[in-house]
Amino acid sequence: MRHHLLARRRWLENGLRAALGAALGGSTARTVLAQEWPARPIRIVVPFPPGGGADTLGRLVAIHFTEQFKQNIVVENRAGAGGAIGSELVSKAPPDGYTLLISGIGSHVIAPAVSKTPYHPLNSFTHIALFGGPPAVLLVNNEVAAKNVREFVALSQATPGGLSWGSSGTGTHAHLIGELLREKSGANMVHISYKGGALAMTDVIGKQIPATLTALSSALPHLKAGRLRALATTSRQRLAELPDVPTFAEAGYPQLTAVTWFALSGPPGMPAGVVATLNTEVRRALHAPRARERLQTEGNEPNDLDASAFTQFVRAELERWTPLAKAAHTAS
Repeated sequence: MRHHLLARRRWLENGLRAALGAALGGSTARTVLAQEWPARPIRIVVPFPPGGGADTLGRLVAIHFTEQFKQNIVVENRAGAGGAIGSELVSKAPPDGYTLLISGIGSHVIAPAVSKTPYHPLNSFTHIALFGGPPAVLLVNNEVAAKNVREFVALSQATPGGLSWGSSGTGTHAHLIGELLREKSGANMVHISYKGGALAMTDVIGKQIPATLTALSSALPHLKAGRLRALATTSRQRLAELPDVPTFAEAGYPQLTAVTWFALSGPPGMPAGVVATLNTEVRRALHAPRARERLQTEGNEPNDLDASAFTQFVRAELERWTPLAKAAHTAS
C-alpha cells in the first residue's frame, strides 16, 4: 500500500509540474535557455546590401559579440524590398537568440507605412537595442546666396516656381525630413527624386539643382573640399566635424532633430535574459574607444536605452513618420 501511495504521489507531482509548465507558457524552459545561451554560433541578418550603414554597424557589433560570447557570429546580407525580405525571415525564426536582425527606420517605419509588409513593425519582433545612425545635413552649392536656414526659406519663397532640392529617393528618410522642413517653415521647396544620394549630390555640385538633404557621412568629403556648403544638421547638438554648422533646432526647427537609425532586433518572444545581455553588449560595443572614434566622424551618437525604452522609441518613430511617409507615397 505504501509503495502504491508513493507512486501515486510522484504521478501527481509530475502532472502538477507539467500543468504549471503549460500555464507559464514554457517560462522555465526559456530561463534554462537564457542561462545556457549562447551555446552555438549566432546569425545576424542584414536586410540591406553590403557596405551601407546597416552593414557597417552590424559588423562592428558582430566583432564585439565574437569577443564577448566566444562564439562565431555570422553576418548574412538578405537585401530586397526595402529591408522587408530579411526582416520577414527573422520575424519567423525561432525566438532562441540565435537569429538576429539589423532593423532600422527604413524597414520598420517607412516600409510598413507605404506598403503591406509581411510583418508588423512592433508585434513581429523583439526590439533589443538601438545603434543610432547618422544625422542628415542640408547642403547647397556655392552659387546659392543663402547662408543659413532662415535665408534658405526666404530664398525659396522668393523664387518663382520654388527652390528645387534632391533626395536619395521618394519616401526615403532624407525625403521625409525635407518634407517636414517644408511643412514647418513654409518653404517653397520642389522635391526631385534620385536613385541614390550620390546622384543628387553630384547634381548639386554641378549646379543642376541648388540643394540636397543627405547623410553627413556622404557629405563630409565635399564639405571639406569646399564644393558644397552646409546650412544645418538634424543632430541633437553641433557636430565635432562641423563645429560652425548649427542644428535645425538652433535654427528654430526642433522637430527636425532626427537620425537615420539602425538597431538590433529579433523574433518575437525572445527570453528576457538573452535580450538584456544583448542590449548590454551592444551598448558596450558602441561606447568602446575604437567604435567611438569611427562613429564620431559620421555624427553617430551612442545611446543608453534599455530594450523597453528602445521599443517605446520605435513606437514613437512610427507615430512621427508614418503620416509623412504615407503622404509622400500618395503624392509620388
